[in-house]
Amino acid sequence: MIRKFSFKFPKREGKRLRFSLIRTYRTLSSASVDVLWQKLSDLADVSWHPLLASTNVPRGLVAKPGLIYQEVTRLIPIPIRVFVERVRPGELFSLRIVTIPGVEQRVTYQIESTLCGSYISYSVTLKGWLSPVVWWLIRSYEARVASELALAAERRAMMNCE
Repeated sequence: MIRKFSFKFPKREGKRLRFSLIRTYRTLSSASVDVLWQKLSDLADVSWHPLLASTNVPRGLVAKPGLIYQEVTRLIPIPIRVFVERVRPGELFSLRIVTIPGVEQRVTYQIESTLCGSYISYSVTLKGWLSPVVWWLIRSYEARVASELALAAERRAMMNCE
């Protein structure tokens, strides 16, 4: 797994400090881009995600920009609002997550096909004055998201072959 990390020092906006934390994880999968995209775009199935327990999305709903739905986390069972920002089928999926006031989280999945297999890039951006605390709580879960997606897609591809 390839990791990139960036932390921007706090900026002063009025009387408040703003933190910005950016982390990117990248992993290689033997599953095809189509299988990875199907697993990722099925918003109702979050069984592979280490941080999410369930969503309120009906099965079969296709992710479109502007869609707003709720997810429940495994860590602390609270509902979170999710806004789908960008969708490029087979390539890019971007979400904005609103958990608590003081933290804004953006998540971007990118899938690209290579000769070796398919690369999955998972980027997390946390902004806000509470982001260091939230990052401390979720960083071990976030580090596993790309690899768990790859494993789930590979299992699905193996089940389709049998």
